[in-house]
Amino acid sequence: MRVVVIGAGVAGLALARGLLNAGHDVEVYEEAPEPRTAGGSVTLWPGSTAILERLKADLGGVGRRLETMESWSGDGRPLFTVDLTAAERRYRHPTVHVARSELVEVLADGVPVTYGARAEHVVPERAEVRLAGGGTVRGDVLVGADGRRSAVRAALWGDDPARLSGWVTWQGFTTAPTTLTEQRRAVMIPGGQGLCGLIPAGRGRLLWWFDVRSAPGRPFWEDDPRIVERLRERFAGWPDPVPAVLESLDEPDFFPHHRHHVPVAWGKGPTTLAGDSAHTMPPTMAQGANQALEDAWALSGSIGDLRAYERARTKVVRRPARLAATEVTNVQHTFAGLIPDRLATRMYTAWLRGASNYLLTVS
Repeated sequence: MRVVVIGAGVAGLALARGLLNAGHDVEVYEEAPEPRTAGGSVTLWPGSTAILERLKADLGGVGRRLETMESWSGDGRPLFTVDLTAAERRYRHPTVHVARSELVEVLADGVPVTYGARAEHVVPERAEVRLAGGGTVRGDVLVGADGRRSAVRAALWGDDPARLSGWVTWQGFTTAPTTLTEQRRAVMIPGGQGLCGLIPAGRGRLLWWFDVRSAPGRPFWEDDPRIVERLRERFAGWPDPVPAVLESLDEPDFFPHHRHHVPVAWGKGPTTLAGDSAHTMPPTMAQGANQALEDAWALSGSIGDLRAYERARTKVVRRPARLAATEVTNVQHTFAGLIPDRLATRMYTAWLRGASNYLLTVS
């Protein structure tokens, strides 16, 4: 079967790998002039690391295996700890935190991609795409994996369904030595000012991010020349290693949070969607890349029945999408200290299975 994939992000590249492994003819077209490596890093839960193994995408040598996910108060007191090794034992695959650029590089290995090819006009009923600058491509199946501003989804659904949630993320890496950089602990520190997250990403890097609510009059502090100063003022006095992170800030990346309702049917005729094109959600539950990989695994095995793929994925992906839309991790300081560690671990291990078609099928 000939499959045309629009978009060479995590969803598009992973899908292409799965289809190529299954013997299909795949063409990937990407608007960007080169591989899309923007963004910090992503946490891959056991379902995703299992899928990557199935896709023959080797993470060896990149990223950092995680053993705990911890929530602290603003003064550094532990609120609860999730033992991620429990999920690793249960599902026989680890949780790994990896730079997005490294994940894209691993997925792109051996996948044919045409860069600088923007989808200008899409005809879903014919699985046909006219590219900017001339040329038309068509296949037996067309998959829009071109992100939140998807041209393929626009042809299918019309207007962009995503809405701003009222939260934004500022993030980046620090290579300055900290107490967490060489450990295997993910830490979230929620408070009235927002949330600070810290996760080691391997190779001496620590991902940091600050989630803050929109400010009246300056909805997202975007293009604010004082953003570093603002973040330092807002999170001053927070526990180690936040002061060292704040000191190292330099031109952080900015991501407004979007969300939208996930419909039952994503496509039409020989055309469907994958990744953020189908289910944009805030990064709150670290599910964006994971759900993209779930799409790739499910669709590569159901390429002959697109509506079945959409129905199966909708039932599952709505769960993390709805939870992420509540921005639950950003407001957890109101209840986090009430959850015993053992209960938090059991609940999270079970929740990971409920958010994964792969784990629901094989575990």
